[in-house]
Amino acid sequence: MQWTNGTLPCFKRIMKLDGDALVAGGGIVGNSLALALARSGVNVVLVDETRQATQALGEFDGRAYALSASSCRLLESLGLGRQLIEFGQPIHSVRVAEGRPGEGIRGPIIEFDRGDADSGPLGRMIEDRFLRRALLEAIDAAPGIRRIAPARVAEFAVGSGRVAVDFDSGPPVLVALLAGCDGRGSVVARLAGIDRSFHDYRQSSIVCAVEHEIDHLGAAHQLFMASGPLAILPLPSSRSSIVWTEKSDVAKRIGELDDNGFLQVLKPRFGDFLGSVALSGPRRVFPLNLSVAHRFAAERIALAGDAAHGVHPIAGQGLNLGFRDAAALAEVVALAKRRGEDIGSSAVLERYERWRKFDSASIIGATHGANLIFATDSELASILRSAGMAAIGRLPLLRRLLAREAAGLVGDLPALMRTGEI
Repeated sequence: MQWTNGTLPCFKRIMKLDGDALVAGGGIVGNSLALALARSGVNVVLVDETRQATQALGEFDGRAYALSASSCRLLESLGLGRQLIEFGQPIHSVRVAEGRPGEGIRGPIIEFDRGDADSGPLGRMIEDRFLRRALLEAIDAAPGIRRIAPARVAEFAVGSGRVAVDFDSGPPVLVALLAGCDGRGSVVARLAGIDRSFHDYRQSSIVCAVEHEIDHLGAAHQLFMASGPLAILPLPSSRSSIVWTEKSDVAKRIGELDDNGFLQVLKPRFGDFLGSVALSGPRRVFPLNLSVAHRFAAERIALAGDAAHGVHPIAGQGLNLGFRDAAALAEVVALAKRRGEDIGSSAVLERYERWRKFDSASIIGATHGANLIFATDSELASILRSAGMAAIGRLPLLRRLLAREAAGLVGDLPALMRTGEI
């Protein structure tokens, strides 16, 4: 679309804003951003493909998230503290080791706990269904958020200090800032002309949950195998979430097995440290790739979450990275609004982009590098990995740094993730 005499064709001619910011994407990051902005006095339009204003609590579908301590602090500041305690499982310790099919854990183990991070629990595990429902309930109750659903951004145009956004259904909306939280295939990024870099890992993650006879005691395990990492993450009631990465052709074959066949392949990798295991809920298989936007901001546009960067699930940093985006963008916008600045101006959005680009690059590089280092099955590589892990285990200061990294307490954190206030 093109501006014509200061207006858009078919758009209302009175150029009054319908809101300060429009958040495109009603997923976990988009909903969190909308709540954080509204909490700071920003009038938000939230565009969601989902019809329901709230979500009925369905059966467990196998999806769960490892939220860092700093992400939990953000969600608590948005009013979700009760749900995190009621439905979440605290992560009290993390154990990292090499693993080998048929042997389970082998070699030295790096272990750190809440004492190393000085943060209380290092984080919490929570099922997708509980987190999404809590966010939708908070959105429904929040003043300052207008929800348009079901709808998707179809196109937009920028001019006269405004961005006019049109949808696949319903009337257009005029705002000062458009935030794209619409995933790796972001329509907002594409329409803004923002290119992406892409890397196919040729791996897929098998995601499920298991019940086990021995209590996990709130310990998370990350086993590095040549085919990819196996994460065993604690859930309430002697259950654990499994994120099992394999080469894509292998993952496809494993995913097609019946439950008994699946467990026969999983158990030798899992080991017996939690006793006997049984499936709890369905299984899912996701192809893995790295997808990074070349810019996180354009004229009156900001990207957050997977729209900005989709990363390898190793160490479970993807969603936590998205929460950092949401908290940082909310802080930059809130402070600009208090100073009387135009919240969608280039000067404001450049602050957000500079802040998030460095932190994102550090985490993307770390996850990408770790996957490459550990996905090598040579004896020399195994000896070097074991030596390195043993050395880390003997260095308290380095172990403390890793614990704080796992808790999301390292780097230039947004205020909502440090103090709960902007």
